Amino acid sequence: MFLSNSKIVLASFVHDSVKTTLGSVGSVIENLNQEPWTRNELINHLQDADGLMAFMTERIDSDLLDQCPSLKVIAGALKGFNNIDIEACSEHGVIVTIVPDLLTIPTAELTVGLMIALSRKIILADQYVRGGNFKGWRPIFFGNSVVGSNVGIIGAGAVGKAIFKMLHGFDCRCFYVDPVALKPEEEAVLNVTCETLEYVLKEADFVILGMHLTADSFHIIDQEFLAKMKPGAYLINPARGSLIDEAAVAEALSSGHLGGFATDTYEIEDWAIDGRPGFVHPGILNSERTVLTPHIGSAVGKTREAIELSAANSIISALKGEKPNTSINFDNLIKIED
Repeated sequence: MFLSNSKIVLASFVHDSVKTTLGSVGSVIENLNQEPWTRNELINHLQDADGLMAFMTERIDSDLLDQCPSLKVIAGALKGFNNIDIEACSEHGVIVTIVPDLLTIPTAELTVGLMIALSRKIILADQYVRGGNFKGWRPIFFGNSVVGSNVGIIGAGAVGKAIFKMLHGFDCRCFYVDPVALKPEEEAVLNVTCETLEYVLKEADFVILGMHLTADSFHIIDQEFLAKMKPGAYLINPARGSLIDEAAVAEALSSGHLGGFATDTYEIEDWAIDGRPGFVHPGILNSERTVLTPHIGSAVGKTREAIELSAANSIISALKGEKPNTSINFDNLIKIED
């Protein structure tokens, strides 16, 4: 395949090294703005494109693919791919790749930071000082410590295990919920135990979400789930926004049953879900017991560059007619005749 004739579309900002890598094999069209293209703008760029580097902000479905007949590969600069219809891509002969292993450590690191920021009331204390209120030490902003706390993670995948490793120095009592238990030797290394959901919700001072978003896990955090949590416990979400019913969380915060909520993701982001809200719930935005970050789990400069380069190399492999190492649908492709 003659790569120099390829057109590659980058739907969001990428580092210069990534543009240089892709520019060596074809022409590169880049979104130079921080805001995503509209759907029509994206389709216009893709109508004669061979490759796309996609991010969380692009919704890839059959309708889009019908209008982009030259498209051969979509490289997601991401790990979770709920915004990409994999079956539709396979039916259109489009290879889809992801980046499965570079987001784990920075996401786990941010999670621990959210735990500390929430329980030690760091945001409120920062605002207090910036508001000109600080006159010296006062007996205020008493919080709780991560040290010695009970920590339960729902889903012991790569991120969950990385969080457990990072908590070793905090002398926490750690347990997890997962339909597939870790091997005993791995539990021993991580110093964790597998427990029932009911047990974890009753005992945990911090409940951390570490599962994927599926039809079964959509809004798994609802009124019933929250009511079973230990009074005053903290809920931390570094996973997917639509795992959580934000209205139910807002109600639990207002009642005081939920001690605090920290999240890096929101329902508004899950583009593939029809009827998703158009805003973050005001009861979460206005609560003093929340810490909110704008999906920055992987926002470490070197990490983001490595993620983008991984996606770029997947595009190059696909355009060479090779099977990219991180393809998730290569064996299910329906071959489309040129």
